[in-house]
Amino acid sequence: MSTPSPRPTPRPSPARPLDNGTIAATRRGVHDRLATLGPGSAPDFHPNRTLRLRVEFSRQLRRRRTQIAFGLLLVLPILIAVAFKVGGSPGSEAPGLVSLANSGATNFALFAEFVSVGFLLIVIVALFCGDTVASEASWASLRYLLALPVPRSRLMRQKLIVSGALSVAACVVLPLWSMVVGGVFFGWHPARSPVGTVFGTGASADRLVLIVLYVCGQLTVFAALAFLLSVSVDNPLGAVGGAVMLHVVSTILDQITALDPYRKFLPTHFNYAWLDSLNTPILWDDMLRGTGLALVYAAVFLSIAWLRFDRKDVTS
Repeated sequence: MSTPSPRPTPRPSPARPLDNGTIAATRRGVHDRLATLGPGSAPDFHPNRTLRLRVEFSRQLRRRRTQIAFGLLLVLPILIAVAFKVGGSPGSEAPGLVSLANSGATNFALFAEFVSVGFLLIVIVALFCGDTVASEASWASLRYLLALPVPRSRLMRQKLIVSGALSVAACVVLPLWSMVVGGVFFGWHPARSPVGTVFGTGASADRLVLIVLYVCGQLTVFAALAFLLSVSVDNPLGAVGGAVMLHVVSTILDQITALDPYRKFLPTHFNYAWLDSLNTPILWDDMLRGTGLALVYAAVFLSIAWLRFDRKDVTS
């Protein structure tokens, strides 16, 4: 009885390339060829290439809250100008910058800054800085960002840079756009201070830049607190509301003169010290005190935020 001869092992057919020149992994013979290859190396990991600023800026600019915030900054000066046109001149008996609001482009920008720095800009800055990390936690995407893996310090730095840049942009857009609106509605007349001083074009621009820089410095207190709350809670509304609440409580306490001299350490005590820049010469004392106090508050809040997030167990 003869034994059957062994069947020959079939040879793998050569893999045929696709139209784009690549070889599909499902074609016969591809896996045999892969088995003969040497062990591959893991891809290089570069922490500095994770969560790039361009990507984060694009994400934040596409968000509805960012578009609404900047839309409000563009609409508000137009509404104020229309109100002055419809209601007429505020009259010489009106206090401070209110009586000069419709006297020219620069004065209208100063008035818009005056009425916005007390609440509107606080809310917008708190929104940008308080929503940035807490929103990721509320969407349950924060732990996935950290698992990419994005280093925690880099995530905080990128988030803080983007939210801070949006806040500064809001502080710059408001007076610049208000000046354009004021020029269209009330003309491009020289700026006038409440004490009767008239400024030329160069002096007006210098003082407006100084005012914007000072306001940005004062807002760092609420931006830092909002960021601290953003890394501490999972609800963006709580982070934003906490920073706004600090402003409200500090403003109320600052009206109590019996708290002297302690109320000088409240974060809102020097909020309107930028009005001293409209004097000739400029009075620097309160502006320097306000800037120093704001930087101390911001440094403390940001340091606590870094320590808090670095040790936090992210489970959201």
